[in-house]
Amino acid sequence: MNDNLVTKNKKAYFDYDILETWEAGIELFWHEVKSIRSWYINLKWSYISFLWWQNLIKSLHITPWKTLVNRQNLPWNRDKKIFLHKKTISYLVWKQKEWWFAIIPLEVYFRWSLIKVKIWLCKWRKEYNKKQVLKERTLDKEAKIMMKKFI
Repeated sequence: MNDNLVTKNKKAYFDYDILETWEAGIELFWHEVKSIRSWYINLKWSYISFLWWQNLIKSLHITPWKTLVNRQNLPWNRDKKIFLHKKTISYLVWKQKEWWFAIIPLEVYFRWSLIKVKIWLCKWRKEYNKKQVLKERTLDKEAKIMMKKFI
């Protein structure tokens, strides 16, 4: 496959346990596409909500293209529509009503000439689980360092 990663939500890897993934298309204006191709995008606090069977990415920050004349009038933080199958949408609406589940865009990448979003169904990680993940990461790093010393 010809996938080129543009950005990923690194904080979500730490805050959530990932359960399922989907690939979705995203509706963009021309200046947003140019900005994404120049890597002016931030996924940090973005999430997906469903309003009247419209699935929207909220608070996805795409900086307006730098050569536009009227940059002040452009909505840089508008809700973007994503494209999924109807069965997937109904499943995600049902899962989002449960208490600990969240639906988050985790990666934006190019698939050939299209811009795609990887959507993850996640469950909130509790504080003691986060501490356990940090301990496991440090142990893995120490083990790799020790293996490099002996090789």
